[in-house]
Amino acid sequence: MSVPVQLLNEVPVRFPVELSLPRGFRADRLSTWPGVAGSMEFVDGKLLYMPPCADEQAEVVSGVVYELVSWARNHPEFVVGTNEAGMLLGKSVRGADAAIWRRDESHLKGTLRRTPPVLAVEVAGEDDELEALRTKARWYLKHGVEMVWLVFPKTRSVSVVTGSRTRSFKNGDRLPAPRALKGLEPRVRELLFQLR
Repeated sequence: MSVPVQLLNEVPVRFPVELSLPRGFRADRLSTWPGVAGSMEFVDGKLLYMPPCADEQAEVVSGVVYELVSWARNHPEFVVGTNEAGMLLGKSVRGADAAIWRRDESHLKGTLRRTPPVLAVEVAGEDDELEALRTKARWYLKHGVEMVWLVFPKTRSVSVVTGSRTRSFKNGDRLPAPRALKGLEPRVRELLFQLR
């Protein structure tokens, strides 16, 4: 049943929205995923959809990526992924706004990464709820990610999540680097430099 767009604008929707699994869907084969505008993840047997991001989130993600790539240019043993960088960990497929992996020569090009990144970064969007981001950070840690940065454009802050500890950092503060990523310590404002 299709619902008129006008009605959808009047009905509050909480993202992510669960989609029906298409016939022949396999989480590990991206060619079986539906082609929709936005991003999807496969978590706990559910295919979850988020709409495309708005301007502030896009601007902050590009600031994050700039800092990560600038660092990685001098550390060829690592690789940076962005654009909902996909990873298959356990039975779930998640996408990070940005992440840094150890370079894995056995990784097959054109497939989801099957090793956890050292660092995963999530930038809060217009529709992201704090608890959903915290849940995703816990998922990353449970699957072997060393550190997660949760970036909040509205409050100009970053939460750094490691193990059972979460620390908050403001505009002028330097972020701590994961142990393996020596020297990756940008200031919060450097991630947010495009915001006015």
